[in-house]
Amino acid sequence: MHSILSLLSYLLVLSNFSSCSPSAVSGNSKDAPATESKENPYYSRTDTSVLHVPDAEWKKILSDEMYHVARESGTERAFTGKYWDYAGIGTYYCAVCGNALFKSDGKFSSECGWPSFFETIRPNSATYKEDKSYNMERVEVNCGRCGSHLGHLFDDGPPPTYKRYCMNSIVLEFEPD
Repeated sequence: MHSILSLLSYLLVLSNFSSCSPSAVSGNSKDAPATESKENPYYSRTDTSVLHVPDAEWKKILSDEMYHVARESGTERAFTGKYWDYAGIGTYYCAVCGNALFKSDGKFSSECGWPSFFETIRPNSATYKEDKSYNMERVEVNCGRCGSHLGHLFDDGPPPTYKRYCMNSIVLEFEPD
């Protein structure tokens, strides 16, 4: 009995970590706005200049859940984010700083439980870094303007790029066309 419980616990933990990011936040506050009514002086959908804001400042501005994902490289649980199966036509922005990230025509259904895209809206919308946490080799995707963690990039997407940007809904905002 003990070995069965150990195996089940291991599989549960592994399922949270296998697709995107190391730690999970619940989707309970997935509809909360980026700042939860706190003023964010760094938010702009037109300014593309790179921000250099200390995490201590972001902590004052962002909700606890958003701060965990965006600044501590957390992740929301699969199938809980509001955009994982959303099919609206428009643009996805960084919920932390307003940077344009993806167009809806670059989104596809990957069934991984997180919103998936095959390309960014422009080359410098995102930055990338190697992520070897939890004995996995992945590419972390960060916002090109504020440096917030967005998700991970995989090489199993559809043509024409064959890339899958596996993103967290909590760090995305959608504006319909």
